[in-house]
Amino acid sequence: MADSLPSEFDVVVIGTGLPESIIAAACSRTGQRVLHVDSRNYYGGNWASFSFSGLLSWIKEYQEKADLCEESDAWKELILENEEGIPLVTKDKTIQHVEDFCYASQGSAEDVEEDGALAKVSGSVSSTFVEDAEEDLGFHKAESESFSLTDQPSGTVGEETSHETVAESDPECTAHKDDVEVTPLGDRPCDSETPVHPALEPENSDSASITATAATEPKRVAYPQIVKEGRRFNIDLISKLLYSRGLLIDLLIKSNVSRYAEFKNVTRILAFQDGKVEQVPCSRADVFNSKQLTMVEKRMLMRFLTFCLDYEQHPDEYQAHKDRKFSDYLKTQKLTPNLQHFVLHSIAMVSEADSCTIDGLKATQKFLQCLGRYGNTPFLFPLYGQGEIPQCFCRMCAVFGGIYCLRHAIKCLVVDKETGRCKAVIDHFGQRISANHFVVEDSYLSEKICANVCYRQISRAVLITDRSVLKDGSDLQISILTVPPAGQNRPAVRVIELCSSAMTCMKNTYLVHLTCSSVRTAKEDLEPVVGQLFNLATETDSESSEVQKPRILWAVYFNMRDSSGIERTSYDNLPSNAYVCSGPDTALGNDTAVKQAEAIFQEMFPNEEFCPPPPNPEDIIYDVDGTLPEQLGLENPPEDKPETSPEKGSDETEGPHDE
Repeated sequence: MADSLPSEFDVVVIGTGLPESIIAAACSRTGQRVLHVDSRNYYGGNWASFSFSGLLSWIKEYQEKADLCEESDAWKELILENEEGIPLVTKDKTIQHVEDFCYASQGSAEDVEEDGALAKVSGSVSSTFVEDAEEDLGFHKAESESFSLTDQPSGTVGEETSHETVAESDPECTAHKDDVEVTPLGDRPCDSETPVHPALEPENSDSASITATAATEPKRVAYPQIVKEGRRFNIDLISKLLYSRGLLIDLLIKSNVSRYAEFKNVTRILAFQDGKVEQVPCSRADVFNSKQLTMVEKRMLMRFLTFCLDYEQHPDEYQAHKDRKFSDYLKTQKLTPNLQHFVLHSIAMVSEADSCTIDGLKATQKFLQCLGRYGNTPFLFPLYGQGEIPQCFCRMCAVFGGIYCLRHAIKCLVVDKETGRCKAVIDHFGQRISANHFVVEDSYLSEKICANVCYRQISRAVLITDRSVLKDGSDLQISILTVPPAGQNRPAVRVIELCSSAMTCMKNTYLVHLTCSSVRTAKEDLEPVVGQLFNLATETDSESSEVQKPRILWAVYFNMRDSSGIERTSYDNLPSNAYVCSGPDTALGNDTAVKQAEAIFQEMFPNEEFCPPPPNPEDIIYDVDGTLPEQLGLENPPEDKPETSPEKGSDETEGPHDE
């Protein structure tokens, strides 16, 4: 039972977002006793992914703002004379202005039930060990058109992949060959009738004509069908990609957490210019094969990108402009307006108004260094969505003995008045749980503690559409597009479009994420861009509308709090051994979360290695009776059997605790 949790731990982590999950995994891996709790009924916090029905429940929760009942103060009776209680918030206030719209034909959606809905029980699990929720929350393997990080050649900085490697990573050339083996018929996230054969040749004329016809006349998808196929959707609350040489990829490989997830290449980088969407050439092969650029432009672009790759070695080229805007610097480099637009918005992806020359050169260099490691773009996307990544680290923590409880609210931090250190927490059962270190996600802190904190906001939109923003020969593209600011004091908008092979949406639909820094509400910030790229007409109006644009079937807008970059001193009366983790930021990558997690871990345990690699089975020393030494706490399955589920090892840790 959850009310009989152990009363002492080394580390208590409150919140299951990405930085908290990384910290929990790192602590558990080094032998610390970890309790990881969340008052929500799902993993990930604002980093989570939902099925369509799960997202509708999430939307309803924030739109109703129902439970206005006062918090119970019963925990105050458990505080001793020499102690002080710091209350924590159990109702999330990080999401605002939630608005959803249905543009598809609704029919009798009320009578439609989601296929396989009973199989997903994570919402009803009140307090559970991580192994009980793994299958519900996305720990399913999908081999189609995906790879684990260790499957691909590492390459060298700036090196391009071979023709064969690029062909294998191209969704146009790869069939859904392992879907049938992964999940039973009818529950597959992405069905395909493509025969299994290693065909790397271009499509024949018949299939090409069929594809062209399908692209011209997309199948009509009604809202009841979306509801019925809701489990095929994995919709991220925050939209990000992984740089192939970024900190998160390096951490996943180093810690071997990467074995719990699979990834797909982002296949296209797009640009929006003069009202049109077009593909941006990135690699050397792309540049010289591009029909958009003249031969002179190709030479200009290659010369500039070659310089950016090692710009530090040529300070004379940029020192005079280092304090100027990057956009102004590009104008001095003899680049055409077309190339300036590509570099600024699709390669460097920096702000035209705020980014200096050094920032732009660093961003361009990072982009180029990431090319060729896993494909012909710098980015990877995790199958089943960004919400898989926090769960992967939670799984690692559980394998090494961590205890997990969902829907388990912590009412307060108990602080010793003499030392000013936090000594325990009190949960909603009134149980006092002692620990040496406490990690708290920002959203759990009360307004009193955060009185001097100035938060930023993120504007988000999620769209379900009937086709891609840029039609080509394949329907299986993952694309990223940056739409430049529409005017003064307006932010650029990042658009990430996901296809069904990413296991994030049903067949014949696309999932589109829009993200920008907030100026007003999310709908006010993002709807102008949505109108430029998509057809907002409803089913009844579509005949007379712009048919060349993808049609929106369903959409949701919301604002999310950005708590990144806040100094510890901004929080009032924070105990010295309590550490605050921020929620997601607006950046494309995850470097902020990884840096924060490592910094907090090193502050708690300065003499321990951060997320060390797991030992090889051959290196494990057993006692005479054949058992593992207690101090190792090694519960994970052998490395040479990745298909073995870690649940077997987790059964030997502290058992599940249910309410």
